[in-house]
Amino acid sequence: MAASQKPVPLTAYPAVALRGTTGIPGDKSISHRALILGALSVGETRINGLLEGEDVLATAEAVRMLGADLERRADGEWRIHGVGTGGFTHPGDVIDCGNSGTGVRLLMGAVCTNPITAVFTGDESLRSRPMRRVIEPLSEFGARFISSPDGRLPVTVIGSDAPLPINHRMTTASAQVKSAILLAGLNAPGQTVIVEAHKTRDHSERMLRSFGAGISVEEDGDTRIITLSGFAELEPQHLTVPGDPSSAAFLIATALMVEASAISLTGIGMNPTRVGFLDTIREMGAELDFSNSRLQGGEPVADISVSFSSLRGIEVPPERAPTMIDEYPVLAALAACADGNTVMRGISELRLKESDRIDAMARGLEACGVEIIETDDSLTVHGRGPGSVAGGAVCATRLDHRIAMSFLCLGLAAQSPVSIDDSTAIATSFPNFLPLMHNLGADIRGEPIRG
Repeated sequence: MAASQKPVPLTAYPAVALRGTTGIPGDKSISHRALILGALSVGETRINGLLEGEDVLATAEAVRMLGADLERRADGEWRIHGVGTGGFTHPGDVIDCGNSGTGVRLLMGAVCTNPITAVFTGDESLRSRPMRRVIEPLSEFGARFISSPDGRLPVTVIGSDAPLPINHRMTTASAQVKSAILLAGLNAPGQTVIVEAHKTRDHSERMLRSFGAGISVEEDGDTRIITLSGFAELEPQHLTVPGDPSSAAFLIATALMVEASAISLTGIGMNPTRVGFLDTIREMGAELDFSNSRLQGGEPVADISVSFSSLRGIEVPPERAPTMIDEYPVLAALAACADGNTVMRGISELRLKESDRIDAMARGLEACGVEIIETDDSLTVHGRGPGSVAGGAVCATRLDHRIAMSFLCLGLAAQSPVSIDDSTAIATSFPNFLPLMHNLGADIRGEPIRG
């Protein structure tokens, strides 16, 4: 949220039922990558279904500042005339990535093997997030970085005029770090190699392949070895972005929590590295139906139907975390309406997101009358079944879109309304969240409850 933007509180009131069919805005992760790779191609890339949230629009403005020509047509299609690999030019101003950790980390990778200098910053939330995890491997290409002593934004990237390929073993399960290295490797000679001990989202690998990059992936047990050939000439593409499964999770969770609900979602991304939430809720007893499975722009998609279900608490396998890291906040809200304990371990990465999401969910759930146990890398939610959450609280969102939406969803299933102190961050990833929820029957209004 910009410093001049006033907080906008919202209140979710207990719903009778959610019903209807709807699409979901385009996948945020894929939208960022489509803009960047389109900007690095030679020719015109066309993108349909691009997520037009604040995070993605910040990336669009960034690649425009770096020399690409972008046009949004009246029908919603985006057209990008790229500058080619290694073709980025000096931006005329500081690049402000707003709230987007994905955008800034991927852009630093794409810039660092170009012989230019660029300064990156973001909003208050983004400036508090760690950047050293991407600065350190990108420095191996020969780029230089100037940042605060603790490696946070603003960061000045001084790109290498003679980059070297690197061989990097991942120490953190992060698709953002992996993708930044791959984007840097596009303009380095020879082969850049990444070794992953834990599989993370593979949107970058899939999209690089579709744009014509020389990339291979070998699997040796749990280890993935990704090899990218540098100095690639990327070919422009016509892409349709699938519906974002992380955004769909909010609607799915609400339908599962609110009695008599039954909704259908069309064209949702079903990438195997993104379905951990769906696997988890099925283990909890969710009634889900998948239909019309197909490929869309190299990504699997399907339509999903979901209805109210009596759920049971489970222990979520910690190795599943990379496939559902963004869905843990709404899973915590859903777990409050399940029967028994839901245990989420191995989730310390949540403390480094737009907010400390473990702490934010724990404090909000406690305020709503839910029993929780919190450790450094875990959250246990004690659910008492459907309709058991007292609600009646005002929850702090901490400038975090997923925290904001999670508590609004919980309010629809609680005994008393639940308010959030500020809804402005929702626009970063799900700009039409409110009208879409209203169309399905949700009662969410623009005033806080009085404590």
